[in-house]
Amino acid sequence: MKIDIGIPKNERAQIVEGLSRLLADTYTLYLKTHNFHWNVTGPMFNTLHLMFMGQYTEMWTAVDLVAERIRSLGAPAPGTYEDFARLTSIARTEGVPSATDMIRQLVQGHEAVIRTARSIFPVVEKGGDQASADLLTQRLQVHEKTAWMLRSLLED
Repeated sequence: MKIDIGIPKNERAQIVEGLSRLLADTYTLYLKTHNFHWNVTGPMFNTLHLMFMGQYTEMWTAVDLVAERIRSLGAPAPGTYEDFARLTSIARTEGVPSATDMIRQLVQGHEAVIRTARSIFPVVEKGGDQASADLLTQRLQVHEKTAWMLRSLLED
C-alpha cells in the first residue's frame, strides 16, 4: 500500500539513509561497549564494568527505536553485520585495549554517533519529519551526556 504521511518519497528515502547510518553507528557502538564490558580489567574494573553495562543496555533499546522509525517511513531497516560495517563511521577495535583506551574509544564512538545524528537534521527538517527530529534530539542528549561522563574519567 502506498505511504501517504506527508513526507515526499524522495525525502523519506534520504531520511532513511541517514537513520540507517545512525542505526549502524549505534549498533556498532553497542557491540563495542558490550565487548569492553566483558573484557575490561584493572583498578577501575567494577566501576567500568557497571558503567558499560548501563550504556550498552540503553543503546540496545535505542537500536530498536531507530529501526522502527526506519520501518515507519516505509523502508527495511539494515540488520546484518555486513550492512552495519558498510554504513558505520565507527572504527573496529583490534584485540583488547587497556581500560583507558577503552574509555577513549568509547568517547570517540559516542562523538561519531553525535556527528551522524546532527548530519541528518537538515533533511529531516526539510521533510517536516518531526518524529525523526524528536528521535535525533533524544539520541543527541544521551550520547552527549555519555561522552561527557566518559571524558571526565580521562582527566587528571
